[in-house]
Amino acid sequence: MKKYLLIGASAFVLGAGTMAYVGQTATAASPERVKTYRMLELFGDVLNTVERQYVTDVDDTKLIEAAIDGMLNSLDPHSGYLNPESFDDMRDQTRGEYGGLGIEVTSEDGVVKVISPMDGTPAFEAGIKAGDYITAVNGESVLGLSVNDAVKQMRGKPGEAVTLTIAREKSDPFDVKIVREVIKPKIVSAKMEGEYGYLRIASFNEKTTDEAEAALSDLRAKNPNMKGLVLDLRNNPGGLLDQAVGVSDLFLDGGEIVSQRGRDPRDVERYNARPGDIAAGLPMVVIINNGSASAAEIVAGALQDRKRAEIVGLTSFGKGSVQTVIPLRGGMDGALKLTTARYYTPSGRSIQRTGIDPDLEVAQSRDEAQHIANRAFQFSEASFRNALNADEGKERVGPHEPAEAPPESFDSEKGDFQLVRARDVLRYGSVAATPKLPKPAAKLAGVVAPKANVAVAPKPAQK
Repeated sequence: MKKYLLIGASAFVLGAGTMAYVGQTATAASPERVKTYRMLELFGDVLNTVERQYVTDVDDTKLIEAAIDGMLNSLDPHSGYLNPESFDDMRDQTRGEYGGLGIEVTSEDGVVKVISPMDGTPAFEAGIKAGDYITAVNGESVLGLSVNDAVKQMRGKPGEAVTLTIAREKSDPFDVKIVREVIKPKIVSAKMEGEYGYLRIASFNEKTTDEAEAALSDLRAKNPNMKGLVLDLRNNPGGLLDQAVGVSDLFLDGGEIVSQRGRDPRDVERYNARPGDIAAGLPMVVIINNGSASAAEIVAGALQDRKRAEIVGLTSFGKGSVQTVIPLRGGMDGALKLTTARYYTPSGRSIQRTGIDPDLEVAQSRDEAQHIANRAFQFSEASFRNALNADEGKERVGPHEPAEAPPESFDSEKGDFQLVRARDVLRYGSVAATPKLPKPAAKLAGVVAPKANVAVAPKPAQK
């Protein structure tokens, strides 16, 4: 089994007759089990009725798969059933090469929502953004579909075009035409930014730690006088737990990286770093935003708690749960993707719903600063209706004026203001020592009171 930080069931068909037999033989069971058997009998009755009386013929397999997926989705946004085809697709993604558009998506109230586009993919190049809603594929609505079914419609042969209908905050719905490709996402890239190294990690698949280690080693070998390192985890939707641990381990000289805790308080699993820091103690800054989720948050939280790096950017997504993928009959019947634990940073923080707060809050643009102030920009784990609660009962930060945003003279289309401020922190030695900019003039959204004593004319009678 693999553990995923993401942004099935046994094969059985229960007819009414079978359920009646179970009910008759369950008299010695506990009241709770008897109730469960009765509900399973109800499921069999409903399935039997649909088979006989629905207006068109139905596919029993699809009905049962939908029922299983609905049961799991009712637990939290990240649990679900992967049929054999979806299970194979997921394994292709974690191996780092597959066909499609390059979008990490989830479901919110029956609507497909983008967690983030992957760097260098068709979706990224087409301008798809975190928080976008996908309402239709090739003109056919995907409202109410499961994430798996919606993804199936978006995938197809490389070279073929697909048209997505996008709903975006403060915009009219619009269509985006994207040509499918074999997705080989560029997970890791490295370069110099002046005197400082820059390492970008776009997601966490089976190759991420090895690629990050190789890229950084090569960068340091070519630039022995490097004075610090920026680790960019913005819009990184997560991935494999072991890769989050591996990347954190690159920069930590021993000690705890993360722990995960299940239903039983005694069920605690800790992951520790090995001796050795690939960056040899170089000062580090990590950049995050609201698209930095799960595995990215583990890395940011570990480096922040262990005082190895300071964090610049915006509060992260807030996905602090671990999904275990449980193959069914060796994957022949697909797999369960089941939330089995919460994870905790080295200081014992659960970031579920709340996210990782930056040491220096910096909006990428003045528009983004305004969105944060009026809460139009609120896509996060906390926005999901059935998200797990924060373990300590903490709340995610609400509407507020962010600490910093670009001055009017800064060209946000051409420049990267968060990266500029990350370099400033390295140059001055710490967030505390870095001169602060004036707070942006973002206006908090006010509450408009309804007008009093307004007469409303009655509607004319329908004829």
